[in-house]
Amino acid sequence: MAPTILVVGATGNTGRSVTETLPQLLKKTEALFNHRVLAMTRSLRNPVAQHLSKIPGVEIVEKNWIGTTSAWLHENEVVRVFIASHNEPTQFAEESAFHLAALKAGVKYVVRISTTAANVTPDCEAYYPRQHWAIEALLASPEFSKMQWTSLQPNVFSTFYLYNAAEFVKQYLKTGKQGGPLSLLASKDAPVGIIHPDDVGIFAAHLLAKEDTTRYSGAKYVLNGPEDITGRQIVDMVEQAIGAKVQDVIYKDMSFVDLMPSHGSPEMVATIKYAPVTAWEGECTASTTSKEVLEIAAPKRTPADAFKTLLEN
Repeated sequence: MAPTILVVGATGNTGRSVTETLPQLLKKTEALFNHRVLAMTRSLRNPVAQHLSKIPGVEIVEKNWIGTTSAWLHENEVVRVFIASHNEPTQFAEESAFHLAALKAGVKYVVRISTTAANVTPDCEAYYPRQHWAIEALLASPEFSKMQWTSLQPNVFSTFYLYNAAEFVKQYLKTGKQGGPLSLLASKDAPVGIIHPDDVGIFAAHLLAKEDTTRYSGAKYVLNGPEDITGRQIVDMVEQAIGAKVQDVIYKDMSFVDLMPSHGSPEMVATIKYAPVTAWEGECTASTTSKEVLEIAAPKRTPADAFKTLLEN
């Protein structure tokens, strides 16, 4: 068995592009060319898992990452890890347990996905950014000093931010009618540097393929897309696509939170409604992207690119 780079959440938003990108990058290195990429998925029947299994240099394992032990990591010779955890109320307990297992197994370097940088504070009113803050504090503690780590703080994903707009267009093109208001998470005027999840995964893959990760250890990198977009500009894209004026728009619509599973903590889940406030206040523009991101693997997919892809799928 070869030294292993484990991708946790390989079939998810960011993990797929990590898994697709990493094998080719490893081939170009002197120290890591013999490392295998082990993609973890909860179901081998997942179409994305089946796609990833065909990539040379990638092996797929069917396993839930929650409860992963240090013994399992050691047996599989895992030396580096990418992890994109869930954002449920149990995240801190489950992700911190994974990092503890990694530490005890002698894992050398971890790249993890956090959330919007402006929200990763101990006093954020939305619950899940506080969990990410706590994970970063845990990893920065002296007790974890033997394990290098990098936390990526991406802005809201363009695929999520533009989803309602794309569905509105698809419905109109199918029926010739506007079946209701165009509901947007965006505010009308605040520019936001939304980012495609593939760009986040590609950057993570570049970090994992670095022969010396010392300079990236303990870093928290802010990732935005190459361009800002406002709610009004999203409406413009929709109107161009349907060839008509949108009759009714709801900006700052967070009603979807009311339909989310409560996981036994409805009051806590409801605090997600506070998560976009920093974006609405103009704190999440493309200008906040970390310079290291631009130097290593600058995000390329614009809002228009993401919108076009959503319309085609």
